[in-house]
Amino acid sequence: MILVKATAVLQTPTFKKAVKKLKPNQKKDLDLAVKELMANPYIGEQKKGDLAFLRVHKFKMNKQLTLLGYSFNDGDLVLELMTLGSHENFYRDLKRPK
Repeated sequence: MILVKATAVLQTPTFKKAVKKLKPNQKKDLDLAVKELMANPYIGEQKKGDLAFLRVHKFKMNKQLTLLGYSFNDGDLVLELMTLGSHENFYRDLKRPK
């Protein structure tokens, strides 16, 4: 696997809304996770089936496991941050309508 770095980061409205609710110390943890993803977008787990467009990176935010959903377009080197939250109901809202 060739290591590539994301050159741009996009945020969905859902992601932006979740970030607004974070406390400063949580934002610090999130920033570190995003920097990790930018350096190596392949560290997240690629999902299957309905969620094949999605990768999920798990990291600790305030000592609690947090999931960061994103997609990565190799051709454009664009990282799209989609959602953020605990495992509960994380995937339910992400399924794209058929």
